[in-house]
Amino acid sequence: MFYEIKDNKIILNVKAQPNSSKNKIAGLYGEDAIKINIKAPAVEGAANKELIKFLSKMFKVSKNDIIIKGETSKKKQIIMPINEKVKEFIEGLK
Repeated sequence: MFYEIKDNKIILNVKAQPNSSKNKIAGLYGEDAIKINIKAPAVEGAANKELIKFLSKMFKVSKNDIIIKGETSKKKQIIMPINEKVKEFIEGLK
């Protein structure tokens, strides 16, 4: 499963793809992750900052409420509050 819901937060398993032509969710990556393309390079945390900014805009969640685990890895866990936008996104991927 590519996500888990715990304590009104969602934990998303993500495969980040830096240096992409544009920021976008590319879809499922296998059965246990979502692939997200990020424009920024994986240099000095730039891709992680861009990932947080992208997710914040997409899901209408404050940047401060988004936590990344596995900052130096391409496979990460994103923890953020769950809201209607997030629920709609999850339902669309099932």
